[in-house]
Amino acid sequence: MKKTAAWLTRYALEQIGVKYTFGIPGVHNTELYDELNNSDQITPNLVMHEGHGGFMADAISRVTNSIGTLVIVPAAGVTHAASGIAEAYLDGIPMLVITGGIRNDSKFGYQLHEIDQLKLVVGFTKAAFKINHHDEVIDTIYNAYNIAISGEPGPVFIELPVNLQLDKANINDLPTYTKPVLPPLSEKVITQIENVANRLMNADNPVIFLGWGAMHASDELIAISEHIGSAVSTTLQGISAFPANHPLHTGFCFGPSAVPAAQNAFNNADCVLAIGTRFGEIATGSFGGQLPENLIHIDINPKVFNTNFKTSVAVEGDSKQICQQLLNALIALGPAKDTTNISKHIAQDKKAYRETWYQHDSKDKVNPVKYFDELRAQLNDDAHIVVDDGNHTFLTAELMPIHQAYGFISPTDFNCMGYATPAAIAVKMAKPEQEVHVIVGDGAFMMTATELATAVSQHLGLVVGVFNDGELSQIAQAQQIPYNRKTCTVLPQTKLKGLAMATGAEYIRIENNQEIKSGLTNARRLAQENKVVILDINIDYSKATAFTEGAVQTNLKRMPLPTKVRMVGRALVRKVTG
Repeated sequence: MKKTAAWLTRYALEQIGVKYTFGIPGVHNTELYDELNNSDQITPNLVMHEGHGGFMADAISRVTNSIGTLVIVPAAGVTHAASGIAEAYLDGIPMLVITGGIRNDSKFGYQLHEIDQLKLVVGFTKAAFKINHHDEVIDTIYNAYNIAISGEPGPVFIELPVNLQLDKANINDLPTYTKPVLPPLSEKVITQIENVANRLMNADNPVIFLGWGAMHASDELIAISEHIGSAVSTTLQGISAFPANHPLHTGFCFGPSAVPAAQNAFNNADCVLAIGTRFGEIATGSFGGQLPENLIHIDINPKVFNTNFKTSVAVEGDSKQICQQLLNALIALGPAKDTTNISKHIAQDKKAYRETWYQHDSKDKVNPVKYFDELRAQLNDDAHIVVDDGNHTFLTAELMPIHQAYGFISPTDFNCMGYATPAAIAVKMAKPEQEVHVIVGDGAFMMTATELATAVSQHLGLVVGVFNDGELSQIAQAQQIPYNRKTCTVLPQTKLKGLAMATGAEYIRIENNQEIKSGLTNARRLAQENKVVILDINIDYSKATAFTEGAVQTNLKRMPLPTKVRMVGRALVRKVTG
């Protein structure tokens, strides 16, 4: 049979379960877009910018069983999309990136978009392939998909020359895709798990620390924590790996940058079980926390072991598979421990911390804790919270309880501003029956706000809560203390109502605490009518989060003495002189 490479690509993508693609068609991929349009399974989506498409593909991989897929033009399409691809790479999110390519049968040089794309993407993809013949298409896509989802997941790049997309060639076989089966645990790993179980049961104050890699083991981890009587904290990316309404949940982070419940849990810990975390900078509050010698680390990527914290036991493998075995081993060792006392202390710490926010006077602005209290009261547990990068990120992490796995997503290790709005649009595409609520700062919102036009055109009802203070507040706050000035962090005035009109979205303003309930109620009602809502929130950022205060202290302590003296001295002089 004779088939084009565009047809073969569509066939392979259908076989691996792709449901959505994101990108912009151009002269090097129009044939592929035409084939995707013929698919009953795949919906190709036009985006306003390939970078937005990268965030959308990332979100699809985070909240569904389908891999997020980009279909973009070569060269400029790749550099535009690089932020979204790199976010997925550093956050461990699977993605396929399929780009057109210049003709590989031409005698001419200096073709349009001619660039070594494989060399370009080497720093932010797990692997990159260039297809040179029709008979390579299906196997390359299957191989790329397996690489993207195996081990620590990540994006994989494929270049498909335009002439192959257009021309037909004889194809002998159309193999179906078979997903690799996870092998059973080895005897070595089972022995390690038995050792871990004994350590946890013998510990007086065990603590569990969860990252994104533990997300799919959430149910087992609830049972494990209850059995060993362990407090639980999470990384930023792993926030929803453990329900915040569980009495053993403490919060986000550990050490000086954590909320009091998590700080106190780790201060007393004699054994820490860490699962699916790399102990990165944000997860640890700039590497500011201390861990006990009895550190057990479970991860699918062995490179993370002993990188930032020395491990006493390192177990390599899939977190769900290992946690299932670990739970059985714990049950075999004896009954569950009494968690009454630890739960009581956690509840007291949480209440006391929240009380500091209630006592904070936001004057004529919106107090963040009151906004999140009302948001939590109104949303069902299966709602999705999509957060961007900025001060609002850590406010959400500390003040918005997430009750269900995968209920919170945000850019983390690449930490790319502009993520939330496009990502939330993709989440709503994939989960039309569930509420999607965005938390985004005004600076981050302006980076990708034009993508709301896509949501409006597809009648996707979602609420985009913009924490509007006129600054890049996370950095502005960081500037104010040492420099007593704000450089390039005060935003030009932007009328969000005008942006709503331009994109076709609805607009609601919440001016103060008294307007929170009605503003949220009206925004959610409009979203349920399949309308996009910009919820403009006059937020008060004057109270710093525990994370911000802790990270500043940690970094200041780490500075060499001459640098520290210079920073403090300059701040004092400028404060006096104005």
